[in-house]
Amino acid sequence: MSGEHGEDVAKILVVDDEVVIREILADFLTMEGFYVRTAEDGGGALVELSRDRFDLVLSDLKMPNMGGLELLGAIRKHTPHVVTIIMTGFGTVETAIEAMKQGAYDYVLKPFKVEEVVHTIRRGLEKQRLQAENFRLKEALSLYKVSEAIAASLSLEQVVHTLSRAAIDEVDSDMVFVLLSDGGRSFYRRTTELGPNFRLRRESDALSISALTEYFRHAPALLEHGERAWRFFEKVGDEPKPQSLAVARLTARGDTIGFLCAVSYTAGKRFDEGQRKLLHTTADRASAAIENARLYEDLQSTFKQTIRGLASAIDKMDRYTAGHSARVAAYAQILAIKLGLSDEEIEIVRQSALMHDIGKIGCVMNLNKPGKLSHQEYEIFKEHPDHGRDILQPIEFLHPLIPGVHLHHERWDGLGYPLGLKGNDVPLIARIIAVADTYDAMTSDRAYRKALSHDIAISEIGRCGGTQFDPEIAQGFLDSIDEFRGDGRSLEEFPDVTETQSGLMAPRT
Repeated sequence: MSGEHGEDVAKILVVDDEVVIREILADFLTMEGFYVRTAEDGGGALVELSRDRFDLVLSDLKMPNMGGLELLGAIRKHTPHVVTIIMTGFGTVETAIEAMKQGAYDYVLKPFKVEEVVHTIRRGLEKQRLQAENFRLKEALSLYKVSEAIAASLSLEQVVHTLSRAAIDEVDSDMVFVLLSDGGRSFYRRTTELGPNFRLRRESDALSISALTEYFRHAPALLEHGERAWRFFEKVGDEPKPQSLAVARLTARGDTIGFLCAVSYTAGKRFDEGQRKLLHTTADRASAAIENARLYEDLQSTFKQTIRGLASAIDKMDRYTAGHSARVAAYAQILAIKLGLSDEEIEIVRQSALMHDIGKIGCVMNLNKPGKLSHQEYEIFKEHPDHGRDILQPIEFLHPLIPGVHLHHERWDGLGYPLGLKGNDVPLIARIIAVADTYDAMTSDRAYRKALSHDIAISEIGRCGGTQFDPEIAQGFLDSIDEFRGDGRSLEEFPDVTETQSGLMAPRT
């Protein structure tokens, strides 16, 4: 039996092998405003559950073919959102209590008063409503936190870390894998995160990419437990074995770009449908951010290639300057690390140092002729910082490099050029490049002189601290280059140096 129902009317399935009880309950519940369907045993109930979405099942405990406990197990597995209430006689109360331990909300005793049944049903539906509201609030908070963290960074590493930590915290996972597409048909494990109280004392089980991709061709979500979950692993190791697996696809423009995979190894801890939905929603929100971060990485790669190309153009102007820009970038990076700059600031220093002499392209003269430059030639040479600024100005993504390129010939005492800035008015990036530039110029061969030794060069930098150079920057450089050389390190570890002039080592003595 059934009544008129809309989207906001609770749907109830009454399951009992006695037709009189089914009809009485159906009539009363329909009069109470519920939409009601009936079934004569557990098998019939599963058929009804497959046809329609119900909010609550009111089931007898003892029935032929499939009883209440078996039905309860099937509901927990396939439709965990459904509230279950068991009807039982006095002689089977203990079994009804066992049913509650297995997930039933409550039980009612036969013979029952219909008013008591209605009251129990309303309490169960209210609990379901509160659980759904709690899930929505948790989902909203989780999405807000993930979205805020992701929006704060275009770093793919940071986005993936934020996503995996959200899966650990919100889904209560023991382990989370993030698998990403390599741009073709293959996937690789980008990161693995462990829950705060979980330690796997062996190599983690590897998920089967082929099994995952095949599964998601026909299904929108993955939630499996026990041995059914093991088929999604290439090989399941010794204890502990995976107990539960939930996987959400990461998609962009309809294509699969990865998988967010949560694993439980703790006995008895299985993910439920709500946690699976939360994982899916989190993955859905993060997918666009991952795609944007990958596009940004591609842009950064193009950016670096552009800088290397321009730096190479500078160094090809004269054989004596070959590798100079790359070496200055390496020395500036070493110094920036010593000064405790952030990773982002260090990268800006490095890139700006690579570009610091780009303005020489605008100086139509031989800057490395034997002997000193004439006064007129020197004045032309002094224009190269302004030329550098003008070259970079139209290229918006190169703007952070301009202070280092434009002002690396300023001096601490204010006697530099092109603006005659003094002290801390000279940007930090320019003060760093000034020291690195001078050191490499002194320790490199030029047309008009042979390279100076390392000892002479560092003595000169120390002497000029407080006049030509910021004294703290000068000392920082001396300390950092001493540590660098003392550790036996080589400039070959810097990609720009090896690409520009293979085989360059730490400065000669």
